[in-house]
Amino acid sequence: MSSDSPIQYGKVKSSYFWDDGSGINGDTGAPASGEPMQKGLAASPSWPLGTEGYVLYEGKKAEFFIGDRGPGDPAEGCNVLLDLDGKTFAELTGESWNDSSYTVSGGNGHIDVEYVITKWGDGHGTEGAPRPMSGSTVCDSAVSAIPDDLRSDEEKKADEQKKKEEEAQKKEEEAQKKKEEEQKKAEEKAEAEAAEKKAEQTDEELAAHSRGDSGGGSSTGTEAQTAANSMNGFTLAGADLPLAAGALTLAVLPALLIALFFARRPAASYASEGSGLLSRVASRLPEPWVAKAADAGTRVKESSAYAKAADLAAKAGTAAGTARDNVVERLRSRGRHGA
Repeated sequence: MSSDSPIQYGKVKSSYFWDDGSGINGDTGAPASGEPMQKGLAASPSWPLGTEGYVLYEGKKAEFFIGDRGPGDPAEGCNVLLDLDGKTFAELTGESWNDSSYTVSGGNGHIDVEYVITKWGDGHGTEGAPRPMSGSTVCDSAVSAIPDDLRSDEEKKADEQKKKEEEAQKKEEEAQKKKEEEQKKAEEKAEAEAAEKKAEQTDEELAAHSRGDSGGGSSTGTEAQTAANSMNGFTLAGADLPLAAGALTLAVLPALLIALFFARRPAASYASEGSGLLSRVASRLPEPWVAKAADAGTRVKESSAYAKAADLAAKAGTAAGTARDNVVERLRSRGRHGA
């Protein structure tokens, strides 16, 4: 035997034979390998000639090598897949071998054995699971995992080392996977924080913009309220005109002169001059200033305070026109009556 290290293990039914060319008890001739019939020579229907191994039966161990082909028909259906020499068969069963009749005492011609292949032969045949000589099927059920107690110390150490390496690789892969997951979570957290920071910045900008609108609205509202108070005072003064005609005349006269001055010139001319003046001024200002001024003007026009101021201005204009007409009419009336 070259080695006791198993390379294949299984369980099969075995018979026995002794073929030396004598023709006794079904002798079919000399072994196919050319080796003389001897103790330890076994026959297989498919394994390569020269294959080495051993069998186990009820605590006994017997070595063999494949030197012949057989059994024939008994191997069909994966029934009897190993033929041991008669002398080995007799030792395993505790019986005796008859050199005259080529039979084993006790009448038991078949036993179930465990087989172990330790080396595949280089002769004709097929490695692996045994099969009948006809090749009708592959007897996979005759091959099993090698038991640990049949492995050599070197094989056990090699298996343990391989197992440790696999476990270390598995732990490394798990650690790498965990690291990638943590990195992914960190990236997601950073993205979320950046998005939150951007949202807060946007809220601050909107709040600052809102404060700017409120300030402008407040200023506009104050100016509108001041204008309204002035017009209220002007209206009251006009209502008490009979009591203070002289004083009112002096107070209103400049306003009348200004009103008459504006009345003689079309409103379009002022608009044209104002537009031209603004254009000339704007052309000399830096572009960012003009843009900011336009933006501020838009915000003011869109504010509620601007609407209120415009309404008050309209009412003030109406009240001023009415007061002017009343003053003119009263002055004319005083001139006609000589008062």
